[in-house]
Amino acid sequence: MKSTVYIETSVISYLSARMSRDLVVAGHQQITQEWWEVRDDWDLYASRLVVVEAMRGDPDASARRLEQLRGIPHLAMVPHVEILVAGLIKAAALPEKAVEDAFHIALASVHGMDFLLTWNCKHIANAIKRGVIEHVCEMAGYAMPVICTPEELLGDKNVD
Repeated sequence: MKSTVYIETSVISYLSARMSRDLVVAGHQQITQEWWEVRDDWDLYASRLVVVEAMRGDPDASARRLEQLRGIPHLAMVPHVEILVAGLIKAAALPEKAVEDAFHIALASVHGMDFLLTWNCKHIANAIKRGVIEHVCEMAGYAMPVICTPEELLGDKNVD
């Protein structure tokens, strides 16, 4: 049985964006593309929230993001997700302005995903907040997925 991966919007954005001149961003884009080549090793999931976020901004860029999301099943926005989001915000695991990020964590946790894949290291893959996020999830009865970047999930796979 394959591990499950919830793909947060930043991954799709890096995957579908034109190559950046910023070396760090370009590196993230390259790693994301390499991970995408081996994505069949996992069962991928997204959500309606990912689609809504992907639709924002430039229409051409939005179309490229939506194309990458085609065929990826969506996790349902069940009431338990909203309850967990409220707990994450109340515990200051994420600031109120990052409520959409809290929804990504809650969706992946409530639905029992093995991994939450993201490049959002400010609010989601934040080592300082990880313990608080995990504690809130556990207190609500959920196992927090492994929150990681495509680079971490790619591991030692060689896609050359």
